Amino acid sequence: MSIAGISDREGNSEPPTPLLTVSNLTKRYGAMTAVNDLSFTANQGEVLGISGPNGAGKTTLFDLISCLTTPTSGSIRFGDIDVTKFSAVELCHFGIARTFQLNAVFETMTVRENLECSAYFGSGNRLVPGLRFDSAARERAREVAEMVGLVDRIDTIASSLPVLQRKLLMLGSALAANPRLLLLDEPVGGLNATEIEHCARIVRRLRDMHGMTIILIEHVMSFLTSLSDRIVILHHGSKLYEGSAAGLAEDQNVVEVYLGASGASAVKAALTAER
Repeated sequence: MSIAGISDREGNSEPPTPLLTVSNLTKRYGAMTAVNDLSFTANQGEVLGISGPNGAGKTTLFDLISCLTTPTSGSIRFGDIDVTKFSAVELCHFGIARTFQLNAVFETMTVRENLECSAYFGSGNRLVPGLRFDSAARERAREVAEMVGLVDRIDTIASSLPVLQRKLLMLGSALAANPRLLLLDEPVGGLNATEIEHCARIVRRLRDMHGMTIILIEHVMSFLTSLSDRIVILHHGSKLYEGSAAGLAEDQNVVEVYLGASGASAVKAALTAER
């Protein structure tokens, strides 16, 4: 299936279409600079991977993009619209949703209720909410449950779910808002190899079958390199590397600052295995 904007994967010579444009973004907390004059784009229909050492500014970047934090300077454009000063709620309704490192779901509600709630309130303003979720929210919740593999758990209370299913519920809750851009913050942290591959299949389907643009932060390099069309490595809030997964282990700065010799070898082995 052809995805607009991914010319290297599909052999399309057309230039990529930016969906998100981050320009000279900076966030300071007193004397500390968490994000430093950072610029990049996320193109329509691609997976952009972001990684780097702990404290590199990755989650702060997501907080800025999702309007949970206000930048010190710089701008964020979603399509042709400057969304830098949107509220988080406005941004969600505009088409950007995210997940978090720690599971953020309604613990006492079922999977179905979590998804219906996200579908109902995430799709638009509800100044006077109804007494029940509407049919569109119920249908979207069922659709998303199938998409992430939670149909058989749909009436299970969220607090009783194992780790993988809790992560899938958080992903599903983001998807229920029907975003055009999905931000995933360490989606496979703490999972085993089988669970990581399950999540990778879902991300691939979102990109290849649904044309979704995805930015993901991840330290699990096999997951990051197998999915990402481009990769950005951050260090002290600045861009250390931007390019293909294949070039990651060849970049001396990335090897010295982040991967190390053993990490670079592991990345090369993972890329060889993919071929």
